[in-house]
Amino acid sequence: MKAEYDSEADIIAITLKDAERVDFSVPVHPNAVVGIRPDTPVEIQLLYPTQNVREPLNAAAARFGLDAEALEAAARSAIAAPDRAVTVQVAG
Repeated sequence: MKAEYDSEADIIAITLKDAERVDFSVPVHPNAVVGIRPDTPVEIQLLYPTQNVREPLNAAAARFGLDAEALEAAARSAIAAPDRAVTVQVAG
């Protein structure tokens, strides 16, 4: 999974799967939106992650059966290395 934190906008984009585009987005929390292509979550956009990452990512994980701990690790890694992409590999 790849995560990128835009420090100026205070937004994290977490790419779950490579996709040319997103078919539609599903809001799962006031600060989180999940991009779907076609029936699979491919991206999570997290607003104001410096304020709170756990609650919105837990909401996304619960809704789509994702690994909440891995999502949080990706988000925190992106915050630690702002304005560049970080890649997190998680083994089961």
